[in-house]
Amino acid sequence: MAEPLLTVRDLSVRFPTTRGVVQAVNGVEFDLEEGQTIGIVGESGSGKSVTAKTLMNLLPRSAEIEGEVTFDGRDVREIAAKGEDHFWGVQMTMVFQDPMTSLNPVKRCGEQIAETLRYHLGHDKKKAISESIDLLERVGIPEPAKRERQYPHELSGGLRQRVVIAMALACQPRLLIADEPTTAVDVTVQKLLLDLLDDLRKERQMSMILITHDLGVARGRCDEVAVMYAGRIVERADSHTLFSDSRHPYTDALLRSIPRIEQPSHTRLDPIPGRPPELINPPVRCAYAPRCRFAQRNCLEEIPDVSGVVGMHSFACHYPANTERGEAALQSNLDRGETAGGLHLHAVAEGAS
Repeated sequence: MAEPLLTVRDLSVRFPTTRGVVQAVNGVEFDLEEGQTIGIVGESGSGKSVTAKTLMNLLPRSAEIEGEVTFDGRDVREIAAKGEDHFWGVQMTMVFQDPMTSLNPVKRCGEQIAETLRYHLGHDKKKAISESIDLLERVGIPEPAKRERQYPHELSGGLRQRVVIAMALACQPRLLIADEPTTAVDVTVQKLLLDLLDDLRKERQMSMILITHDLGVARGRCDEVAVMYAGRIVERADSHTLFSDSRHPYTDALLRSIPRIEQPSHTRLDPIPGRPPELINPPVRCAYAPRCRFAQRNCLEEIPDVSGVVGMHSFACHYPANTERGEAALQSNLDRGETAGGLHLHAVAEGAS
């Protein structure tokens, strides 16, 4: 079999602060094949964007990075050390979640795309502007010749995001990292942008990492989905398996919290109780335990190992959801009247930390 395009092994990222060390990413591992899309899902603060910025060499110098990241057999950290500026933007590129902070407000949109082409590919100004207009047309912007001369503030949020996508695709990269690419747009535009990214990926045989907090965005658009919580990947599986047969209680809770069209109007949502843990000097235990309705005493004492089931489905949990062991743990909690979805363990967890 061919080697994966991207391989991430035991990636950890720490940020020293005046309060202590923030363990933003802890032991992340995954492979990405040529032409494949992987979704990275989780709440804000789970480590998704830090993982992406590590791949793109965009973290501050104070960040402490451990682990191995290889792209097409090459060590990405060695590429960064050698100062190969034409790697990022040509081989690997990124679409950021907020187009207003990704675009220069005092430069015309076409000029910003042309700047990428001139820097990385050596195009002259005339050719770069011409290709910029073609790219704007390719990403579905109406009147591209007119839009090329406009400034970011003159465009809607959806059009600005299309400009950012055009800029990212200018040099025909092999890997596109899309970090919450539809955060600033409404649902209708969100679908259009996601369809556009999917079409361009298939057309160019490009690999993609889609980062989102919305499981609905990842469903049907990703070959594989990795769920992150407190800096770790707690479950990873192909898209169909994850949505039909999830194992980690956090994934299960995320799926249960999604509104369903078949539910009656005004049906109460099923929220996840509590809040994400503090990542400064985190305790040695399952980070999700204080919020987990399956949690038992040993969840507060040790981090669960990653277990494998059929195929590539992996998860890290002592009492997996949708299993006899997990259901027995849940019933045990219910029998004791502990129905607050894990909040009954919060005080104990704080004591263990």
